[in-house]
Amino acid sequence: MRLFRCVLALATLAATQISLARAAEQVDLLLVLAMDVSRSMDQAKFLLQRQGYAAAVSNPQVLNAITSGPHQRIAVCFIDWSGPFEQKLVIDWSVIDGPAAALRFGDLVAQAPRSFYNSTSIGSGINFAAAQIARAPFEAERHAIDVSGDGTNNAGPDVQFFRDQAVAKGILVNGLVILTDIEVAPNPRHTNPPGGIEKYYRDNVIGGAGSFVMVAEDYNSFGRAMVKKLIAEIATGPEQQRLVSSIDVRESPRDK
Repeated sequence: MRLFRCVLALATLAATQISLARAAEQVDLLLVLAMDVSRSMDQAKFLLQRQGYAAAVSNPQVLNAITSGPHQRIAVCFIDWSGPFEQKLVIDWSVIDGPAAALRFGDLVAQAPRSFYNSTSIGSGINFAAAQIARAPFEAERHAIDVSGDGTNNAGPDVQFFRDQAVAKGILVNGLVILTDIEVAPNPRHTNPPGGIEKYYRDNVIGGAGSFVMVAEDYNSFGRAMVKKLIAEIATGPEQQRLVSSIDVRESPRDK
């Protein structure tokens, strides 16, 4: 009898877990916003990223892309990353389904203090971002990691290894690079590698069919690039894709 009760309890627990898994909220996209806060990101670039992400999430064109999806909502989390053991979940998974939710998320991004100021381990950042997708309390057919940065991987594991692992799990990895004037760059080999940082990201960081790199040359272009990048990641319909093509930002597509 005791054995029977144990078996029955285990069966009930399993059934409950299955039921909860099936009841997970459906969204159109799981998106990790992964922000570089390494040493090469001076305070101006740090604020550029924080303010750019905060403004872009609540941009009317981005909200229009979100509400055009089958479920009319996406789930987003925000992380800071720097060295090999320096990744932090700044804002946990949040549903964006309209202006109010987008403004709340944007305010949290804008107000979040800087987490690190160290080396640049892009591979570790991607690995941490992929782990957040694995633990997300939502379900979606599409998963993406949005990596912003201004330099090469100079610490920790090989970036291509973790990029390829993420892609193998069905995760799209996209990039947004911030250019550094080589004449004032404190470490030109890091921020201005041979061929440029855009090419470095295209060759080493982004991955998955349709993945892309966008480039921010200054504050205004960063805002446009961030909006276009989010729309490209979120949109599925032809109207939104036409909107993406109408925003003038340099882009390097890749179909890996």
